[in-house]
Amino acid sequence: MPADTAPRTSNISVRRGEPLVVIDHVDKYFGDLHVLNDINTVVNRGEVVVVIGPSGSGKSTLCRAINRLETIDSGTITIDGDVLPEEGAALAKLRADVGMVFQSFNLFAHKTVLENITLAPIRVKRMSRKDAEAKAMELLERVGVADQAKKMPAQLSGGQQQRVAIARSLAMNPKLILMDEPTSALDPEMINEVLDVMVELAEEGMTMIVVTHEMGFARKAADRVLFMSDGAIVEEAVPAQFFDHPTTDRAKDFLSKILAH
Repeated sequence: MPADTAPRTSNISVRRGEPLVVIDHVDKYFGDLHVLNDINTVVNRGEVVVVIGPSGSGKSTLCRAINRLETIDSGTITIDGDVLPEEGAALAKLRADVGMVFQSFNLFAHKTVLENITLAPIRVKRMSRKDAEAKAMELLERVGVADQAKKMPAQLSGGQQQRVAIARSLAMNPKLILMDEPTSALDPEMINEVLDVMVELAEEGMTMIVVTHEMGFARKAADRVLFMSDGAIVEEAVPAQFFDHPTTDRAKDFLSKILAH
């Protein structure tokens, strides 16, 4: 294999850099429910991995486990060579390197859009207010809401709030962005404005793990699709392979239901 050939993930060649996230034999239970069942996968630097599957399949739990918003019961998660810390300053540092965009935006209601974005860079990265605000305005411009900088979150549409949330995660210069169903709380006409930003990030080489029901985004922007069911990764493939030639009955059944509409 030539030295410049991308590493392999399972049996799939991916086109970008070295491993950034390594998930090794991860299990998690909620009581008797086995919500993550022996999860093994690698996400390479610059890769976009989309996680799909039916409700209750463990997608969001996996996403949240990667920055320890959910603990795991066994196995390891490694980010950029470091095993995920359990608590304390090391965990805080890791979270500063891993952006998270939630379904429900999670903006601070009592702070302006600009203040929402500058808060963490000033407090965590010790940036000056002037530099933080300049960076924030660049990011707001990039996601198309620079004219909303002085407004409160409640004055924005859902799509605008989610674009602010994406800008907020980018303000920390993360190595990785986790997105947990970022469009599922949005009205249909607002979904595309958020997906457009996500596609741009993918094209720019941002490493992303995205839990979503948006199959068009998965086809367009993903390097790889993970299909989960009953807490396990059932199928893993490049988008064209997964959508056009799924290999498992569970994936075929899932796709037949969602692509029929």
